[in-house]
Amino acid sequence: MSMSFILVSEVGPRDGLQALKRTMPSTGKHRWIAALADAGLREIEVGSFVSPKLLPQMADINAVVTQAKTIKDLHVTALAPNLKGALNAFEAGVRKITLPVSVSESHSIANVRKTHAEMIEEVRAVIALRNQRFPGIDVEAGLSTAFGCTLQGVVTADETIRMAELMAACGVDEIGLADTAGYANPAQVKRLFLRLQTAVGNKAGGAHFHNTYGQGLANVVAALDAGVTTFDSSMGGIGGCPYAPGATGNIVTEDLVFLLESMQYDTGIDIEKLRHARTVLLEELPGQELYGYVAGIGLPKGFVYGDGRA
Repeated sequence: MSMSFILVSEVGPRDGLQALKRTMPSTGKHRWIAALADAGLREIEVGSFVSPKLLPQMADINAVVTQAKTIKDLHVTALAPNLKGALNAFEAGVRKITLPVSVSESHSIANVRKTHAEMIEEVRAVIALRNQRFPGIDVEAGLSTAFGCTLQGVVTADETIRMAELMAACGVDEIGLADTAGYANPAQVKRLFLRLQTAVGNKAGGAHFHNTYGQGLANVVAALDAGVTTFDSSMGGIGGCPYAPGATGNIVTEDLVFLLESMQYDTGIDIEKLRHARTVLLEELPGQELYGYVAGIGLPKGFVYGDGRA
């Protein structure tokens, strides 16, 4: 019997593609997102509401959202770095937006060109707008560099918890922790998520791990032990933060799902259909380097999913 349901949130169409120099055409994004949803992904971050001058990859975000919203039962989410982006995302009708809030001020200035004080005011403005005009849309504060920063170096747990408490006071619905640089270790992950839950209660959200030092899946297990039930990942492990030099891609969706299902957690995702979605990704970005073990090896003999499927 399955232990519990774990939500895997696919961020490849946003975090994955934003790190690539090549631009995937809108038709390709539509095919890829549809294939991901067909594999059982229930939540997909389909892009960013940012200036196309800064990130041409996301110039078609409105069309991508419109198409994704036609997929039955899919939670369509997007990233918005500021009030203008949030307004555009709200008007497009996404289910949830994520505001990137850096715990490291150096990263905040590099990533969104705002100091901590300026970003906090931006979050308050977004929440006020949401409350006034778009009450049905959730707002998440994704705490970037929550475990360390390539620019600042050490980021203390106290700094991360303090920012989480500020975000809770601003009125966000959810606060996630992102290991943007891939510096985290399992002991640190478990301690910090337990502190987050104590500090902000039911606003404590999910985990976003990068795999710079190969500890991504170990960190998932530690987060599970701390009670985390939502994990971001990217098909093929593509992605990375342009403003965190040296940070590599996200944890691999295919391997994450295999890990969870083999531990008898239910994700609702079909791994063989995930492998098809990976084929679609490669068809749309021929020659793109992808990562992961399960895609190449396949499922072991006698594998049983967390919900009892063989």
